[in-house]
Amino acid sequence: MKFLVLQHIGCEHPGAFRALWKASGITWDSVELDQGDPIPPLDVYDAMLVMGGPMDVWQEAEHPWLVPEKAAIRDWVLTHNKPYLGLCLGHQLLAEALGGYVGPGAVSEVGPGQVSLTPEGLADLLLDGFGDGMDVFQWHSAEVKEMPQGAVHLAENDACSVQAFRYGDYAYGLQFHVELTAETVPEWRDIPAYAASLTEIFGPGGAARLEADVIPRLPAYAETAMRLHQNFMSVIAQHRAAVSDLSFPRRTPHA
Repeated sequence: MKFLVLQHIGCEHPGAFRALWKASGITWDSVELDQGDPIPPLDVYDAMLVMGGPMDVWQEAEHPWLVPEKAAIRDWVLTHNKPYLGLCLGHQLLAEALGGYVGPGAVSEVGPGQVSLTPEGLADLLLDGFGDGMDVFQWHSAEVKEMPQGAVHLAENDACSVQAFRYGDYAYGLQFHVELTAETVPEWRDIPAYAASLTEIFGPGGAARLEADVIPRLPAYAETAMRLHQNFMSVIAQHRAAVSDLSFPRRTPHA
């Protein structure tokens, strides 16, 4: 099994998922779009994961690679109809690529928080086993204001209504981060845009306080990443079964 990972900055990588994929025998190609890496042909991949980043979906003039990225996401979901998982910016790009609308959030969410599952989320395969909500890590100031037509709303909180959604049977966007490791906050705080967010929200010394807040939660975040990985593998298995069923030759019954 092979995954395609679209990245927008070096430090926003699959994080905790990397060890889980390796243990599951999954290989992956990481495409660093901000460094000029081209998007490869999509046919050879079983799933696409799109990570976060400090840019916004509407900044195509500053980051022209957003245009072909959105086109690739649209092609992946609408033409290939294969499993997709977008985190933070990847969640917003999924919405934008499929006709939704992303804009500045009413508030910025940075740090540990909670999301509640909608009735549809409670019944969804990707979010199975999380009860009625999840403890997650947030770092965003934009949000999905309008989901694509036909999308299913899966999770929410008071700060941001669309915390998760599904489009079709296999494409998912999660506004929050589940890939955290012990290195995540130290790596992200060195990004100027993220450092500015920390100072704005927490004041001087905010990065150290945030890191201290995250460290005791890392075991729980690791369990969340494990369960989400297992559930996403179930989504992939469901997709493979559906494709196999469609391609299986049917005998015409004799009269």
